[in-house]
This record gives sequence, structure tokens and C-alpha cells, in this order.
Amino acid sequence: MTTKLAHLARRTSVVLVAGGLVLGLSGPAGADVPEFWSDPDAVSPVHALLVLAGIPLLLFALITLAVVLPGVIKGERFTPGGQATEDQWFGGPSKGTAALPAPDTEESKAGGASGRW
Repeated sequence: MTTKLAHLARRTSVVLVAGGLVLGLSGPAGADVPEFWSDPDAVSPVHALLVLAGIPLLLFALITLAVVLPGVIKGERFTPGGQATEDQWFGGPSKGTAALPAPDTEESKAGGASGRW
């Protein structure tokens, strides 16, 4: 029971200290503009939304277009899960698995894996 009480006291003190820091440091944010500074006009919510959301979305669209456009110009298709490609065997027979030797006898090791159960 003591450990639960100690954990509760520790959590409570962390929350109270963090909350006190936030409230204590936010005091200067409520100060008035100094007399020798200009007093700017209020910003409309639409303008703020355009600047804070519109510019990042525009950059996102431009970067996406810069990445996708070369592939579109080349005629590449974009499919979910990537493009379908043929199997490739580097350094293997030119005719694929048909060029591999078939097993001659039951004891032959040719023709693939020889796992035994």
C-alpha cells in the first residue's frame, strides 16, 4: 500500500510542478505591447488558416508532384503494393528454371532442395 501511495504522491507532485511552471512562465505572454513598438492589426482567422495550413499543404503537393511526375512522364504505372516485376535470377541460366538439369536417378542431388523428413 505504501508504494501505491508513494507513486500517487510522486505523480501528483510532477503534475503540480509542471502545471505551476506552465502558469508561471506564461505571465509575460499576457503583457501589453511596449509603448515604442508598433501595434499591429489583428490577423483574421482565414488569413491565419491560409498561412498555417495552406502553405504546408501547397509544399506537400509540390513535393509529391516533383516525385511522381518523372514516373508519369516515362509512362510508369502506379499500383497499390508496388509494380509487378518479373522474377530475376542474376547469374543464373538464361532460360530460367527450364535450363536446370533434372535428376538422373533417385540418389541424384540435381533439381533443387533435397530436404528429408
